[in-house]
Amino acid sequence: MKLLVTENYETLSQLTADIILMKWAENRRVNLALTAGSSPKRAYEILSTRLKTVAFDQSLAHFYNFDEITLKGQDYGLTMQALHEELHQPLGIKEENIDVLNAENYQTFDRKIAEDGGLDLVLMGIGSDGHFCGNMPEFTSFDYGVYRVPIEPEDALYKLIDESSPYTPGKEMVTFGPQTVLAAKELVLIANGEKKAAIIKQALEGPITEDIPASVLRLHPNLTVILDKAAASQLA
Repeated sequence: MKLLVTENYETLSQLTADIILMKWAENRRVNLALTAGSSPKRAYEILSTRLKTVAFDQSLAHFYNFDEITLKGQDYGLTMQALHEELHQPLGIKEENIDVLNAENYQTFDRKIAEDGGLDLVLMGIGSDGHFCGNMPEFTSFDYGVYRVPIEPEDALYKLIDESSPYTPGKEMVTFGPQTVLAAKELVLIANGEKKAAIIKQALEGPITEDIPASVLRLHPNLTVILDKAAASQLA
């Protein structure tokens, strides 16, 4: 594991953008699974600017959403809506270069990834409960490939989506499981802010356990963790 601790969120974002850019520019088909959310937002802004100043065949990159939460009455789920807004549209990614994981195709998606040549880079955040992608404590087994998690109205995840978005949650979440993620050639985990410090310490220095799903990422031979000083503040 490579651990990079930056002075601030801006530097973390610059490093993250550089990693994505260098992977993207390898002059071959590159398969990328990049997270949505607040942590990578600035990195994508930087990347968008840099893509305008670097000449290479951008059409060689293919993008995969690594999880999805279905929404009633919507063509796309919660993750794809966020990725379109935060990543695909700002970076000018064409629809034919976006490979969509959803509730209809999740059972064959591991095979599709393998047929496409495997994932070259997975960029992830970490939840305050230690989840990565959609791998939540109590639902996750380290043996899982791509899998489905039912969502019920009494579930915390259902209530969170219902309260924080204008959409009604659907019946399921699908996600890359630990085996799918660990099969990728390169992993990058990013976290910023003091609120992530405690879970970062557990994930990076505690036991490898399904109770803290992100702890399993330490088994990958090519994992880079990028933290700002606040997120790294509890590490030994």
